[in-house]
Amino acid sequence: MALFITFEGGEGSGKSVQARALCRRLSRLAIPAILTHEPGVTSLGRKIAHWLKWGKDIGISPPAELMLFNASRAQLVNEVILPNLQSGKVIICDRYADSTIAYQSYGRGLDLTMVKAVNEAAVQGVKPDLTILLDMPVETGLARKKDKKPDRFEQENITFHRRVRQGYLELARAESDRWLVIDAAKSREAIAEIIWQKVSQLLSKKP
Repeated sequence: MALFITFEGGEGSGKSVQARALCRRLSRLAIPAILTHEPGVTSLGRKIAHWLKWGKDIGISPPAELMLFNASRAQLVNEVILPNLQSGKVIICDRYADSTIAYQSYGRGLDLTMVKAVNEAAVQGVKPDLTILLDMPVETGLARKKDKKPDRFEQENITFHRRVRQGYLELARAESDRWLVIDAAKSREAIAEIIWQKVSQLLSKKP
């Protein structure tokens, strides 16, 4: 039954809401599922997440940002993702390595080959069976978060966020078998049903 599902999307896309909804649905069906996210969760990851999201005064360079995300990721794979996959659970992860490609390569402008190489070292061969991209215009997503205190990434200009969105769409086109792209302007219920149709198909193929 082991299945690894990741959720991706720009700011305000609703991916976290859908990740939680999927985990609840699996639990109601008595399918063992673990919900996790990046960066954070582990003791190391929580410290790194604080620097990455709120450390605007410490001048984190793009290469340092890349390494910090992947340090958190490597720890998450070792402590949470890999052990639970090995025990046959469904893992739902809110952001994973594709976020780093979209944000640090397309967004920040770091060399794509380098970013992929660092990601590969961190994930240790653990790749998603399904990646769900909730896509919407960046202006709409940022407007959804206007009443919340913005973190370092939410404070970036609109051009940055457009590059991130373009990165996600290019990644999805390059690996269309792995990605499910959904219009995030749809209702929560409609999105959840599209996701469930795909996940149930994958579960039916598992032994």
